[in-house]
Amino acid sequence: MKTTHTLLVLLMLVIPLRAVEKPSFHTEGTPNGKPTGSLKPGEYWWAPRISPDGPVTILISLPQQVMNVYRNGVLVARSSISTGTRSHATPTGVFTILQKNADHYSKTYDNAPMPYMQRLTWDGVAFHSGFLPGYPASHGCIRLPYRFSRKLFDLTRQGGTVVVGDERSLRTSYAADPGLVLPVLQPGAGKPLASGSYTWHPERSTCGPVTIVFSAADRTIYVYRNGVRIGRAAVRIGGFGKFGNHVFTRIAPAGDTTSRNRWMTVERAGSRDTARFDSLRRRVDFNPDFRSILRGITAPGTTVVITDLPAASKRDPDLSFSGK
Repeated sequence: MKTTHTLLVLLMLVIPLRAVEKPSFHTEGTPNGKPTGSLKPGEYWWAPRISPDGPVTILISLPQQVMNVYRNGVLVARSSISTGTRSHATPTGVFTILQKNADHYSKTYDNAPMPYMQRLTWDGVAFHSGFLPGYPASHGCIRLPYRFSRKLFDLTRQGGTVVVGDERSLRTSYAADPGLVLPVLQPGAGKPLASGSYTWHPERSTCGPVTIVFSAADRTIYVYRNGVRIGRAAVRIGGFGKFGNHVFTRIAPAGDTTSRNRWMTVERAGSRDTARFDSLRRRVDFNPDFRSILRGITAPGTTVVITDLPAASKRDPDLSFSGK
């Protein structure tokens, strides 16, 4: 009897789940085979074989109404989208995929079907299958062609990074180790903070991608796993000037899952304050034990966000990101 139960469990794991039926008014989606150029409503390009492994990062351009999907820093998919109207604008900024539900129905909009939903905020912003008329038409969500939403659902994982920008150009580039929170400070770079100046509760979320947020306004480093805060530390800042707004996602060179020297970067549009990490290391100091913790949890898929804004404030409607 125990053997039969085990076989049934194994069969459930290997047999694909039945696809969620496409609502009649949702856009089916049409592959166009082009990794560049404009996309008509419903068109998408899908080529994950180009980069078969590594963390997934999603960049969304509101003006272009396009989603770009990167795996291990390589563009592997892109799609036309439909985002929020002017009165229900899609928020910009850096988000974590908080929840995934292939057969989701809206609790706000008359039980409307939203297949392959991936939640970005707890107040209702997500991307999912929907109708794409060729312009922003949603209540804030990011609508995708049905076929693309189904493929994307299988590609991503909870805790992945999504950047939504209001600039036309959302390019990426590679960077060395961001260094702000990872390397040991050089001698003389500042006195260590008093012990006990951090909290650490990894048991709140035990697995999944990690996001590290340094807020200059808060003078605090926050650590999230799967959108759940598991730690924070007070930061001492020296010198003058803003840090700017920067996003770094750790990716792995082919065949290498240990090197710390390859990151994908996204910066705030128009920023001339490039991230010079030697300067950042000299200006920022915090508990060395907490720094050791951060070094230990950093892995492919880890995202580091550096911002001058308060982490707990309302999102800046004018915040926009583009490639460095």
